[in-house]
Amino acid sequence: MLTTTVSMVPFLVLLGTMLSAEDRVLFEFASPDASKDWQSVNDGVMGGVSEGRSKITENKTLEFFGKLSLENNGGFASIRSRPKKLGLAKGDAIVARLRGDGREYTLNLYVARPLTAFSYRASFKTTAGEWVDVRIPLDKFVATSFGRIVLNAQPLNPNEITSVGFLLSDKKVGPFKLEIEWIKVSPTEPPK
Repeated sequence: MLTTTVSMVPFLVLLGTMLSAEDRVLFEFASPDASKDWQSVNDGVMGGVSEGRSKITENKTLEFFGKLSLENNGGFASIRSRPKKLGLAKGDAIVARLRGDGREYTLNLYVARPLTAFSYRASFKTTAGEWVDVRIPLDKFVATSFGRIVLNAQPLNPNEITSVGFLLSDKKVGPFKLEIEWIKVSPTEPPK
């Protein structure tokens, strides 16, 4: 069974709509075919029956939605971008404009190494129906495998990040929905 032991909520910074002029868009969803850059990975890979999918909405957002189940030792649903060079650097932060359902999600970063169920994670909470900008510095992500912290993992090398994703594994059975307007990289601290 997948257990999430990472909680990075204290490191979460919620912003208004203030973003630096140096921010660079990683993903936006104005085109209906933007969904081809995303794939689902759910607990079915371990025998579970959770359902997680994504689609581009008429509001030009990416919607991650489905139903979480704990049956058959399941308990997670996720989406991730298809691998490509993202051009991230030391000191960067990932900023995403999101509207959630009040549940706690995880932002995952993936590297191009042949490691099973491995990612760097940081959790964030949502407020039902409210748009927020979530900003998480790269140095706040923690190495995990099968949802558990990997203590002796290599530090995250920003140059190796090839994919970002969203995961739900809060052990709460039922439907979920997370809407993403865009994902950016911010090279500096946010304006004060």
